[in-house]
Amino acid sequence: MPSGLACIDGVLMQLADARIPVNDPGLLRGDGVFEAIRLCGGRPFELERHLERMRRSAAGLRLPLDIDAVRSDIESMLAARADGDDVLRVLATRGGRRIAIFEALPGQHESYSLGSVTYAPVRVLDQIKSLSYAGNMLASRLAQERGFDDALLVSPHGRVLECPTASFFAVAGGVIRTPPLSDHVLDSITRQILLEVADVREEPITADDLAGLEEAFVASSIRDVLAVSRIDEHQLDAPGPLTREAAGRFRERTADDPDR
Repeated sequence: MPSGLACIDGVLMQLADARIPVNDPGLLRGDGVFEAIRLCGGRPFELERHLERMRRSAAGLRLPLDIDAVRSDIESMLAARADGDDVLRVLATRGGRRIAIFEALPGQHESYSLGSVTYAPVRVLDQIKSLSYAGNMLASRLAQERGFDDALLVSPHGRVLECPTASFFAVAGGVIRTPPLSDHVLDSITRQILLEVADVREEPITADDLAGLEEAFVASSIRDVLAVSRIDEHQLDAPGPLTREAAGRFRERTADDPDR
């Protein structure tokens, strides 16, 4: 289990003692930004990409953020705990608080089932990883109420987007595709790496395409590459050969990460 530590505005403390004011707009309005950084043997994976995205998210929200202070918070947390494979979550709120906590990795699935949920991206938050995640969390619950592991977000116009907390990849005709950023999906760091190490095309995917897929997988910092066994009522090869190949290349890239 992760250590019960927290860092609030640069001060290390026990998680049980961590406090922020109840009137912080990060709590009241979800006005803030965050990153969830995977730890492998106690070292952060792609730390610099996470920090750069957090900086861009804060700039997009017009949120003042000292990214070097965030880096220092992370270093303090890691120095207090030298090992572990879990997650370091860092937040910055409109109230001026910087928060860092350890979290356990969620239970790992061998494969995933996805249920389509209609979802309209909030354009003003495009490419901003904000604390306003209630819509994403509700989408997951709506899919889980129907017996699926998670939601596959589909726009009202029938464009397949992503999962609430993961990027989506589809295989048809022996080709891996993922929705382009112009469809208002998050510029996921795991997605970036897969585009670098695997043969993936950024192309629109429609709801009508789903019934013809051969394979599919989701990818995130928390899940790595996870095969999808079912989308709605359509069964898929899980993991299929291209999913296994993409997962293998991602693992190799993880092992070579200079930030670790």
